[in-house]
Amino acid sequence: MNVPIENKSHAAKLFLSLFWMFLPIGHGLWACSKSEPYNPPDPFYYFASYKVGKNPTTITTEDLNHDSFTDLVTTNIASNTLSILLGNGDGTFKDQVQLHVCQEPRSLVMSTFNQDRHADVALACSGGDEVMILLGHGDGKFEEGPRYPVHRAPIALAADDINGDHHTDLVVALRNDKVKVFLGNGTGEFRHGAQYEHGDTPTSVALSDLNGDGKLDLVVTNGGPMSNAVSIWLGNGDGSFRDPKDYSTGRRPLGVSFADFNNDHHKDLLVINGEKDSFTTFLGNGNATFRPGKDSGADAGPNFGLARDFNGDRLEDVAIVNLQSNDLSILFGKGDGTFHYPPRNYRTKAGPFALSSFRVTTSGLEEPG
Repeated sequence: MNVPIENKSHAAKLFLSLFWMFLPIGHGLWACSKSEPYNPPDPFYYFASYKVGKNPTTITTEDLNHDSFTDLVTTNIASNTLSILLGNGDGTFKDQVQLHVCQEPRSLVMSTFNQDRHADVALACSGGDEVMILLGHGDGKFEEGPRYPVHRAPIALAADDINGDHHTDLVVALRNDKVKVFLGNGTGEFRHGAQYEHGDTPTSVALSDLNGDGKLDLVVTNGGPMSNAVSIWLGNGDGSFRDPKDYSTGRRPLGVSFADFNNDHHKDLLVINGEKDSFTTFLGNGNATFRPGKDSGADAGPNFGLARDFNGDRLEDVAIVNLQSNDLSILFGKGDGTFHYPPRNYRTKAGPFALSSFRVTTSGLEEPG
């Protein structure tokens, strides 16, 4: 086994059950000879646990008060609250402040909606069939903004400028097989845009320019039994999208995120499948098309995942939280969209549900991650 090479900064991971936080041990690059069985590196250790509201469902990292430190926001679906934890800049956080918001806040997205350079929040309020806006003051506090009714249980959101007017827009996945667009006015308010119906039970949405035309495209996972697919919607640059193309995933896809697993500078997809304990990777061709997906195994009940380089080999790895096996799995990438086995699993408390990351340097300072 080769000697690890130390990195100057390492990705810290945090995820939700209460929640727990893991920090890197400080090792970077590993390699084994072909004659040796693969022994996954062990780059993280348990660091801290923080209390938030009841049944947290999402966690987001952001600098809420302009001190250059990472802060945390969680949606707590059973207590109808957000938890806000301001960072100390060394990987630790102050105790939560809970903010009562709407009925069953299921997910959130953060951006600047009113051009004041403070982080704002858009909430998918699944119990109230509405999208709620919170406008940030730049000090970790928020005021209530407008609310927008939707027809049926919003599940997930994505935020970016999809019509080229330099104002942040929203795309919302609705439980009734629809995707709704809200176009931002740049004042913290939105106007109704297009609504699309496709697939069975959208579970997540994401925005990125997949073909390099300068227009944002839309990616949607469809988790119902009639679909089991990820849909690619090419953007027209005016807030509308073309008819989608579907790619088959594993059963009950729950979430999608972007990666570059093979270092070809084309966006790839990571899809987490809620059944059959799997996730699917799609290698992108750079023109908004993808090669057929490759299924890989995870532990029991994967619920959320993301791709980062966790061991410093310049290849993207995958981190997944698993609801049934109550653990966090790290799978180390081979650089071709496949992964070394076995994964490195870290035991958690019951019900890890979501995951985010940031970076802490060896000098104790934070970096975005």
